[in-house]
Amino acid sequence: MKTLKDKVILITGANRGIGKSLVKSSLEKGAKKVYATSRDLSKMPDFGDERVVILELDITNNAQILKIAEQTKDVEVLINNAGILSQGNILEGEISAVENDMNVNYYGTINMMRAFAPILVKNAPAKIVNIVSIAAYSPLPSIAGYAASKSALYSATLSVRIEVEKKGITVHAVNPGAIDTDMNKGSDWDMPAPDRIAKIILDKVEAGELDIVPDEMGLGMFNAWKEEPSKLAEMFSNMYHAE
Repeated sequence: MKTLKDKVILITGANRGIGKSLVKSSLEKGAKKVYATSRDLSKMPDFGDERVVILELDITNNAQILKIAEQTKDVEVLINNAGILSQGNILEGEISAVENDMNVNYYGTINMMRAFAPILVKNAPAKIVNIVSIAAYSPLPSIAGYAASKSALYSATLSVRIEVEKKGITVHAVNPGAIDTDMNKGSDWDMPAPDRIAKIILDKVEAGELDIVPDEMGLGMFNAWKEEPSKLAEMFSNMYHAE
C-alpha cells in the first residue's frame, strides 16, 4: 500500500490532539472513509465531511471493541491513537494512575489489534499505525506510568510487526516527542502543532517508513538514545531534577 487514497481508515481517540489532526489529514490524503472514534461523543468535533463516520468507543471496554469491529469490517488502516497520560513517579505516584495508563495505552491498544487483525488480513494489503511515544526509549520519572505503558506498547508493536509481516499487514510505530495538544497543556516547551505532525506521520506511513519520529524534539531524543542509551536517560534525569 503506497497511498492512503481511497482507503478505509479507523482512528481511535479522534476527538482532539493528534487523533483529530489525523482525521483531517486522512481526508486530505483522499481516504474513502474515516471511522473517527471517541469514548465521549459529546467532545467530538464536526469534521464537515460525509466521509467521516463517528463511533463511540472506549478501548478499555473489550466488548465495545468487538462490537465496533463487527460494524467496521471494511477497515484497511487501523490507527491506534487513543491514549492517556498520568502524572506521577513509580515510588510515590498513585498506583491507580499507573494502572490506568497501562489499561488504555497498552492493554486497550493490544485488544484493538487483536480484534482488527482478522479484518485487516482479509482486506490486505493493510496497515496498523500505533501512536507510541519517544518516552518508550527512556522514561521521564514524572510520568513514569505513561512511559512504562508506552515502552510496553512499543515492544508489542514490534512483536505484532513480525507476526503479521507475511499476512499483508504493515505495522508502523510512531514515537513523537511533545506535541502541542491538551495532553501537554501548560508546558513551556516549544512544541509543534498537531496538524503538521499528523501530515508528517501519514506521509511517512505512505512512504513505508516503519519507525517514525515525526518531530524535531523527538528526533533529538531518539538520536541521543541511538548514539548511547544512557545519553537519553541523562537528558531525562536533568529534566526531572531541573538541572
